[in-house]
Formats: sequence, C-alpha cells, structure tokens
Amino acid sequence: MGTKLNPVAVTFLGCFLLFPLVLSASDDGLMRIGLKRRRLDKNSWNAARLDLNEGKLLMRPSAGMHNLNGNLRDSGDSDVVALKNYMDAQYFGEIGVGSPPQNFTVIFDTGSSNLWVLSAKCHFSLACYMHPRYKSSHSSTYKKNGKPADIHYGTGSISGFFSQDHVEVGDLIVEDQEFIEATKEPGITFLLAKFDGILGLGFQEISVGNAVPVWYNMVNQGLVKDPVFSFWFNRNAEEEEGGEIVFGGVDPSHYEGEHTYVPVTRKGYWQFDMGDVLIGGKTTGFCAGGCSAIADSGTSLMAGPTTIITEVNHAIGAAGVVSEECKAVVAQYGETIIQKLLAKEEPHKICSEIGLCTFDGTRGVSMGIETVVDGKNEKVSGRLNDAMCSTCEMTVVWMQNQLRLNETQDRILSYVNELCSRLPSPMGESAVDCAGLSSMPNVSFTIGGRVFDLSPEQYILKVGDGDSAQCISGFTALDVPPPRGPLWILGDVFMGQYHTVFDYGNLRVGFAKAA
Repeated sequence: MGTKLNPVAVTFLGCFLLFPLVLSASDDGLMRIGLKRRRLDKNSWNAARLDLNEGKLLMRPSAGMHNLNGNLRDSGDSDVVALKNYMDAQYFGEIGVGSPPQNFTVIFDTGSSNLWVLSAKCHFSLACYMHPRYKSSHSSTYKKNGKPADIHYGTGSISGFFSQDHVEVGDLIVEDQEFIEATKEPGITFLLAKFDGILGLGFQEISVGNAVPVWYNMVNQGLVKDPVFSFWFNRNAEEEEGGEIVFGGVDPSHYEGEHTYVPVTRKGYWQFDMGDVLIGGKTTGFCAGGCSAIADSGTSLMAGPTTIITEVNHAIGAAGVVSEECKAVVAQYGETIIQKLLAKEEPHKICSEIGLCTFDGTRGVSMGIETVVDGKNEKVSGRLNDAMCSTCEMTVVWMQNQLRLNETQDRILSYVNELCSRLPSPMGESAVDCAGLSSMPNVSFTIGGRVFDLSPEQYILKVGDGDSAQCISGFTALDVPPPRGPLWILGDVFMGQYHTVFDYGNLRVGFAKAA
C-alpha cells in the first residue's frame, strides 16, 4: 500500500506544469490558446509538501471554517474560493498586460473571477522575486485605480491594489481591464508556484471588489464570436500538447458525440445540479436525491462529501486514517440505527433522536457544546461532538444503502466498520497500491440524466516510474453543508476525460467525451 501524503502533495502528484504553445485565431472565428506540458519533477513535489508543515490545508472538513476578506461581495459563495489551493494546478497559459504587453503565465480558472498578476511594487515577499512583475510605468495604456484588494485561499493569500490596463489573450486585446497588482504573497504556496497569476473565468458575483471579469469584457467588447468558451485537456502524458482553451465557441475535433448540457443553478461558480454517484455501477446513496457540483479548471482533483469519498476509498483500497469516533458510533449505536431504519423512521432525524445531533427542522446539526478546560475561563468548541454528529450521519447513509441491498445486520456492521478504517484524514491522504488498478471499479457521476464514467486509469494519478512509482487517488474530501451543499468540485481529473463547454449566453455547462 502506498505512503500517505498531504493534500498539497496529493494535488501536485501526477500534475504537469504547462507552458504556452500556440496562440492562434482561425477562420472559424475561434480564439485558441494552446498549452504545453512538462512532467513535474520529484524535487518540486517534495518541496510542495512543505506547505502542509505550515498547517495549511487544501480542503478542510467544513466549508464553514473558511471565508474571504470582507471586500468580496456578500454572495455566500466565499467558501469554495477560500478552499482553493493553486499548488494543484495543472494547466497554464500566457497572457500579456499593458502596452507593449508584459507577459505572464497564468491559470485559467473557472473557479474564481479576478485577474491578478505580481506587481513591481511587491518588495517584501520572496515569491515576487521568483516571477515576472507588472510595471505600470512601462505601459502607455495604464490607468491608476488604487483600490485595495485582498484574497485568501486555502494555502496562501494575496493582497495588493486594483489597476486598469489592456490585457492581451492570444490575438484578443481586452481594453481597460481592471485587475489586481499583487504586492504581497505570504507563505510558501506562491513561492513554489510555476505561475505568475490567475485569470478567473467565473461569474462577477464572486469577483473581489466587484471587478468586471476578463471574460465579461471579451463579450461586452465584441471580441468573441459567441459568448461561449471551452476546455480540452490532453491527459496523455506521452504527448507534448497539453490541451486547448477555446474562446468564442467549441472545436469539434476536441470531443466525440453530443454534449449533455445542464443549467447553471447558482451564478458565482459554474454550479449545476448533479445526480447519483456510482461505484462499480452501484449507488452510493448520498447524492441519489441530488447534489450540487462545480466545474473548476483551477482544481486538479475531484472533491466531494466525506461520506462518498470514504466509500470510494474502501472500493479502491486507499489508505485512510482509522477514525475512533466512527468505530465508537458503530459499536454503541449501530444496532439502534439499523432498527430505526427498519422501522421506517426518517433517516435525517435518527442522529438527533439518539442524542448525537440536534435537529434544526431539516437535518441534524452538531450540538456545539462548549467546555471549560483545566479550570480556566477558556471555552473550546465541542469538536468531539462535531465529529460524532458527522460520523453518525455518515453511518446512517451507509447503513441505509446496505439495507437496500438486503444485507444482514452482522454484515452491515462489519461493512461500516471497514468504512471507518477508510475515512480520509483531515489532511486528505489517499494513497493506493499501483499494482491494484486492474481490480478497482469505475466511479461514475450522473449529470443531466447521463452517466459519466471514470476508470481507475483516469482517476488515479501516478507519479514516477518503476518500483519508485506512487499512486494517488484523484478524490479528496470536501463537506459543504446545506443549503449550499452537498457539493462536488469536478476538477481536471474529470474535465480531462470530458470536454467541457461554459455557455455564458445560455447559462449552462456541457460535457462530452474528450477526443
């Protein structure tokens, strides 16, 4: 079984750093931005693991633990932006800022909405000296703004101020684009990064400072044929071509068959409704009634509810962390939960009925008990109660699913205890045995009534060759509570297999098998 790894390393593993290949406009009116790839070396991967030692997590268990600075519009969408860790990014392209253009390598990120690059006024962050910096004095089209800006991510943050200048994307020149000059990049994340900035392709609703996104201005200034852009990621590690972003439409050579489209349900991210998640063709139960999902080109892995990620880990033999709280719930309350389910009691009330959660009218929530420690007046959040409540709710889902399969009580209790041993740790470790890929099941997602399969070869990231190779699950845990969740983030592991269309004009997202 492979070695456990931290989330930054997990998201870095198997990742490839991509550099610009060709920027071209063709007779069909589409703007193509080509990407080139080179394999991440072990030194960079090991260096990335240092980020965890600073106590920074890619995706912590509760989205409520994260927020952005108050200058983000109050959209209620701050949770996912704050979780983002761009150390996991795989795909990069080149843009120019200013006149004449100053070139920067950026991540084209559908999971955020601002453009930022490093500023020449950045003097006190080491990261700024490792990357090119924007010099406003060298641009004839620069316009001063000066409004402060601050964005916090899962493993780092940037701060600076807004400026305005022309931005060149391929042959397109976006005039008077508002962007952030980053003057501070604390932490190791951006020091090690192979990119100089982020170009957000999300909606203005999550734009810091309410800045108009680059994509909006492309459309408003009549620079694209249609208000559509699309991603094709080449997941073949043997080929130099990394993929292509197409602004203004889609390239038919990038996909097979027809796209399945689903409407955007909440502007901010490219968010849509998703159905059941299947493991080996069998339901996991948790999203059978529906979950939300986000198509996010700035995230490498697939992030989803711990309840399902644990089932995936069990099915693929991922090395998880034994949860004593989980096994304690099964030992003390397992039979009671089964009996209540057999008695047709409402599943979402069971954990509150046995005293591990309180019921808020729609679901169980942690009792949030506070305690006094060591006789001091220092109150500590009831984390144990949080864990027991969450574990109980996962246990109910697992047992309910097994009862549908007519399993015996003993088999159900044994199976749930096995799942307890596969719970992903808060650090997200999920290493697997490289020799076991042939025995792993497909993991499938139901979107728009269609089932999208991922094979083990597609969702397992392999780093290195021969005996030293390490294999990492492409799934990591992220729990976003209702009403926003349960939520999946479909990153590059998914988008690499399915050509993705972001239809701004019709507010929909489309998926088709990538060519």
